[in-house]
Amino acid sequence: MQLHDQQLINQQFINQQFINNEWVASAGTRMLDVMNPYSEARIAQVTAGDAADVDAAVQAAQQAQPAWQALGGAARAKYLDGFADALEARREALITLSATNNGKPLAEAGIDLDDAIACHRYYATQARALDARQGELVSVEMEGVEARTYHDPVGVVGLIAPWNFPLVTSAWKLAPALAAGCTAVLKPSEVTPLPELVLAEIALEIGLPAGVLNLLNGDGEGIGAPLSHHPGVDKISFTGSNRVGEIVMQAAAARTARVSLELGGKSPVLVVEDADPAQAADWVMAGIYFNAGQICSATSRLLVHENVAEALYAALAERMDALTLGDPLAEGTDLGPMTSAKQREAVQRYLDLAEQEGLTPVRDVTHRTLPAQGYFLAPTLYRDVPLESRLWQEEIFGPVLCARSVASEEEAIKLANDSPYGLAATVISGDPARAKRIGRQLKAGSIWYNSEQLVLPETAWGGFKRSGIGRELGPWGLSAYLEVKHIVGPA
Repeated sequence: MQLHDQQLINQQFINQQFINNEWVASAGTRMLDVMNPYSEARIAQVTAGDAADVDAAVQAAQQAQPAWQALGGAARAKYLDGFADALEARREALITLSATNNGKPLAEAGIDLDDAIACHRYYATQARALDARQGELVSVEMEGVEARTYHDPVGVVGLIAPWNFPLVTSAWKLAPALAAGCTAVLKPSEVTPLPELVLAEIALEIGLPAGVLNLLNGDGEGIGAPLSHHPGVDKISFTGSNRVGEIVMQAAAARTARVSLELGGKSPVLVVEDADPAQAADWVMAGIYFNAGQICSATSRLLVHENVAEALYAALAERMDALTLGDPLAEGTDLGPMTSAKQREAVQRYLDLAEQEGLTPVRDVTHRTLPAQGYFLAPTLYRDVPLESRLWQEEIFGPVLCARSVASEEEAIKLANDSPYGLAATVISGDPARAKRIGRQLKAGSIWYNSEQLVLPETAWGGFKRSGIGRELGPWGLSAYLEVKHIVGPA
């Protein structure tokens, strides 16, 4: 499969799986349509997969794992750098492919690709550093006793990636797993599988040992469920909805397999009274309308001090009106379509509910004429949303912002924390020290102040409460694929 030419995907691979460094026929008989969300046309089909595919992939990963671990971190780092180099060499093709399959504008697809490249390079550095950590002496009180710490890979890992950030979340999982010495079975989303098929091409190009990376196309029924239940999988890392995350967790619990879950969010953005409304509006926009709001960390609950609320609403309305909705491949497009018809319908149900509840729009569907084709939704903003509204309480995963004015910093913090989720938050203040102080009182894993949502490979990603278990990125992301071992005896 070559992504350098004009074809998006070589059709011979649509009913095949990448197992043990070979493309082999899938045992599955069902096929899944892959859509272009702008043209609404089918651009490919992939297999739905089968449990037999999972068995073969897990067996290959099990056979490869001891030798991959024995290579050591420095040798594994060379392959991770190879992934980064190969992704960079395919930059333009992959940006176009991601925008075509996912619907995000070219600029956003470029940010995604840079994120994936940086992640592989970061974990190459972490892999090299891991060698030096092996056998470190532990300070113990008992005389004549020596204790040393070792970090062993978990083993075979099942990686289940979502559809909203292809190549990004797969990198967040695959790069640390390989750095740790694990071998992997990766399931891309069946909605956006095309960009991640390049990982198999790269594995062959850089000479990655057979069985270290196995890539299985398919849906939850064909691949996701068998992978989560498979006794040969030592850890599952899943990013997606809470509903499916609970099913994955139950499957892993049956055999005490390790599990990492990055789930939903209903993140707040707090704008206090000393904030500049114009600057605040830019950061609020970035937190909710990037990727058409299809972001688990979307700051979809706006808590704004009553003294600046009207000015902020006016600034947001101006910016929303200026957004260009259109072809993701066209320069100047700000907001692409929803990634799938299914997701558009899910968000539309909330917009219908907003009308039924009589919510007050600053901007809604009546303020925008949508493109004639594509799974588009208008960017919306509702003010004075009641706390009991489902739009305030539930993750919508679309370009829908709900706002409330507050009378004090204390009220803003209380309402921000009044959620079953705790993935992210943003604080906007004219006083950076105040913003950081407020951030320390918020119950969330990632908190930005006076900034857009900067996600760095060196800092952790994951949430409190129902937003998940464990952390990705940073040294914590590597630790998620390691077991700690101590060897103790006479000094």
